Amino acid sequence: MNRVLDYIVKISAALSIVVVSLLLFPRHTSNFKYYFEIGKPWGYSLLTAEQDYPIYKTDDQLLLEQEQVLRDFAPYYNINNEIARQQVDLLMQSDGVKKLNNRTSDFLLRQVKRAYQLGIIDPQEQENLNNDKIKKITLISDKHVSKTARVNVLYTPRSAYTMIMNNATRSQQNQLKRLQLETYIVPNLAYDSTTTEIVKESLIADISLTQGVIQKGEKIIDKGEIVDDRTYQILTSIQRTMDEKEKDRRSEMVSLAANVLLLCMLVGMLILYLAIFRRHIISDNKSLWLIASTMLLTIIIASLTLRYTRLSIYIVPIVWTTILIRLFLDSRTAFFAHLITTLILALYVNSPLEFIIVQTTVGLVAVSSLRDITERSQLASTVAYVLLAYILSYTIFTLFSAGDYKLLQIPVYVCIAVNALLLICSYGLIYILERVFRLVSSITLVELTNVNNDLLREFAERAPGSFQHSMQVSTLAFEAAKHIGANALLVRAGALYHDIGKMNNPHLFTENQTDNVNPLNQLTPQEAAQKIIAHVSDGLTIAKKQKLPAIIQNFIATHHGTSKVKYFYNTYLNEHPGEEIDASLFTYPGPMPNSKETAILMMADAVEARSRSLAEYTEESIEQMVEQMVGAQIADGQFSLTPLSFADVEEIKKVFVARIVSINHHRIAYPEVNK
Repeated sequence: MNRVLDYIVKISAALSIVVVSLLLFPRHTSNFKYYFEIGKPWGYSLLTAEQDYPIYKTDDQLLLEQEQVLRDFAPYYNINNEIARQQVDLLMQSDGVKKLNNRTSDFLLRQVKRAYQLGIIDPQEQENLNNDKIKKITLISDKHVSKTARVNVLYTPRSAYTMIMNNATRSQQNQLKRLQLETYIVPNLAYDSTTTEIVKESLIADISLTQGVIQKGEKIIDKGEIVDDRTYQILTSIQRTMDEKEKDRRSEMVSLAANVLLLCMLVGMLILYLAIFRRHIISDNKSLWLIASTMLLTIIIASLTLRYTRLSIYIVPIVWTTILIRLFLDSRTAFFAHLITTLILALYVNSPLEFIIVQTTVGLVAVSSLRDITERSQLASTVAYVLLAYILSYTIFTLFSAGDYKLLQIPVYVCIAVNALLLICSYGLIYILERVFRLVSSITLVELTNVNNDLLREFAERAPGSFQHSMQVSTLAFEAAKHIGANALLVRAGALYHDIGKMNNPHLFTENQTDNVNPLNQLTPQEAAQKIIAHVSDGLTIAKKQKLPAIIQNFIATHHGTSKVKYFYNTYLNEHPGEEIDASLFTYPGPMPNSKETAILMMADAVEARSRSLAEYTEESIEQMVEQMVGAQIADGQFSLTPLSFADVEEIKKVFVARIVSINHHRIAYPEVNK
C-alpha cells in the first residue's frame, strides 16, 4: 500500500506540470506561423494579404468606445405614481390638514403633487449617482412612458420638505410645522436594474469589433521593417481570422491531445534523466516535488505575465528554477530542469528561438557560477552574472537577427533589470522551501560551516581536542567528496557537528585530556564502552535542541554505524578469553551510513583518529593505516546501504593518504646562530 502511494506521489509531481501548463496556456496552435512583437523587426519575407481580412479593434480601442457610449447613458428608474397617490391621500385626510384654512390646504396639495410628479429619490441612491458622476436618469412611468431627468433637480424627502417650506408664507410655515410633514414625503423612484443592464448590453453590442479591411494582395510588412502598433493590430487580426476558421474545421480533441503529448514528452525527458542519472532524487518524493514546485512557480508567473500584461517575457525570473534547484540538489539537475521549463514556455512565447537561446545562455551562466558554493555572497554574484548574460545574449541575438542597433528596445532592458531584482528575492524563497520540503540548501550548509556560530564556538571551548579533530575530519571528507562527485559541502557540515555529543563529557576522550589521566581506566570495559557510545545519543540530543537540520543529525547518528568500540571490546576479550560476551554492550546503536556522504565521514573519522597514534608518518605507514581502517569497515558491512562503488572507495583512500601525508610533512630545522 505504501509503495502504491509512493508511486502516486511521484506521478502527481510530473502530471502537475502538464496539467498546469494546459490550464494556463492556449490549447491549440495557430495556422498563422509567424512570430512577432511590437517594436521588433519582421524576420520573414514580404507578407501580403491572401484575401480580404477585417481589422479588429484592440481591447483598448473597444474599451474606449464603450466608455464613450456609456458616458451619456442614463440609468432607468421607475416612477411609482401609486405611492404618490397614497401619500397625498394620507396627508390630506390627516387631522392636522383638516384644521388648515382652505388657502394653506390648497397650497400644500399643489406643492406635494409637484414634488411627486418630478420624482422623489432615496438620498443614498442620489449619492451613488453623484459618486458615479451620472448626471441624468431615465424615468419610466406606470404607462411605460419614459423621460429624462437631471439628477441635480430630483427631490429627496428632505429637499422636498425644504422646497415646500421655502415656497410658503410665514403664516403658512407656522401652520405646516405642526403637521410632521416629513412623514408623508417618501421616495417614489426605484432603480430598474433589469432594464438598465439590458439597454447597456444592447449599446455595447452595437459597437463594431472591426475598423476597416485589408484588401487582398495589399502589402502588410516586409523583411526588416519594424512591427509598429498599426502593423501589430493588422497581424493579430489576420491571426484571429485564421484561428476562427481553423476552429471550424479542426477537432478540439485532436488539438488538446497533441498539446498533452508534447508536454508529456518534455516532462518525460526530465523524468528519464532523473531515472538514469539521479536515482536518489527520483526515489525521494521531497526532492521530486521541490523540482516540480520551482518549475510550476516559474510557469505560473510567466503565464500571468503573458496573459495580463504587455511586458517582455524577460521580466519573469525563469532562472529561479536553476538557482533554487542548484542550492538544494546539484548543477546538472538544475540546468536540465531549467532547460525543460524553457522549452515548455517556448511553446507559447512570440519569439521561441530567441527565448530558447537567451534562457539557455542565462541558465548555463547561473549553473556555472554556483558550481561550488562556499559562501553566501555567491548568490549576489550569480545575480550579477545572470544580469550580464541577459543583456549580452539579448543584445547579440537582436543585432544578429536585425542587423541594426536602433532596434534594441530600452523597455526590454528595464524588464531584465527588474528580473535581476526579483532573483535577489530567491534568498527568501530558500527559507520557505526548506520549511515546506524539509530539505537543506547549500546556503544553509554554508551558514552551518561557519565556525564562529554559537554552537561550534561552544564546542571549541568545551572540547577543544574534539573540535580540532572535527576540523581535520571535515577537511579530509571535503576533499574526498569532491573527488568522487559527492556533496562536499554537506560532508563538511556533517563532519563539523558529528562529535558535538562529546561536549557533555569532554574529559572522557583522549584528545581533550591534558594531564594524561583517563577516567575510563577506573571503569570496567563495558562501562567505559557505554560512556564512549553515549556521545552519539548526546550529540543527537544537542542537535535537536539546537534545531540542526535532520540531514546533519543523520551524520551524527551514522558516523560510527553499528561498529564496535574496538579498544574496550578487544580489552574485554583479552581479559576474558573463551568467555561468551554480550557484543551489544560494545556496539554503537547505528544506523549504518546510508549515503556516499555519511560513508565518507565514517571513513574520515576513523582514519583521522587512527593517524594520531602512528609511530611514524611515512607515506607507506599512512597508506597501510588507511587501507587497514577502511578495509575493516568494509569487511564489517558498514557501507552496504550506500551507493559507493569500488572505484569510489579507492579514490577516497588515495585522497586520505595524500592529505594526511601533506598535513604531517617534515619541516626544515632552523639553524642556530653561532656565538
